[in-house]
Amino acid sequence: MKRSFDVLMTLLALLIFFPIIVTVFFLIKIKLGSPVIFKQVRPGLNGKPFLLYKFRTMNEKKDRFGKFLPDDKRMTPLGTFLRKFSLDELPQLFNVLRGELSLVGPRPLLMEYLPLYTREQFRRHETLPGITGWAQVNGRNLISWEEKFDLDVWYVENRSFLLDLKILYLTVLKVVKKEGINQPGSATIRPFTGRKPKAGSGLG
Repeated sequence: MKRSFDVLMTLLALLIFFPIIVTVFFLIKIKLGSPVIFKQVRPGLNGKPFLLYKFRTMNEKKDRFGKFLPDDKRMTPLGTFLRKFSLDELPQLFNVLRGELSLVGPRPLLMEYLPLYTREQFRRHETLPGITGWAQVNGRNLISWEEKFDLDVWYVENRSFLLDLKILYLTVLKVVKKEGINQPGSATIRPFTGRKPKAGSGLG
């Protein structure tokens, strides 16, 4: 039922948002050039890698050593606008059609985070990752990594069709209110560096 719902709603969303997708595509092409689509390998179900699609929001400026400048130095006004309204996420609808993402599930993070998770935190990969999730409607980028992972694992243990509908509804409200997009003082969320489990927690 979840997969059928994902496909049906994604096709409907693509139909509704097609003019916006085309407009954003050409705006990025004009303002930032190619590539328009940002592609990155992310862990999916059970940590299996897949290629995630997003609209590009940053320029490719580098320092004199050939390294990319910090995110806040490369973020563009267009990129800020796209992120504010989550329009940069629209290409992920094609990931949903490919069966690599669900509309709702723990957000797919970076491959290099996999060895940093505790055993309990890794349980977030027991279901398909999603475009939005329980953590995104309960603080998004304003809560700590540990709180996010706790919320992700809670979703894995309590997921249901009705919960997915609730998350989708709350996601729309979050996007309209533009809440929790960035951490204070940062253009993007700060990297996860791992955290040793507390003594006696049974994690790890």
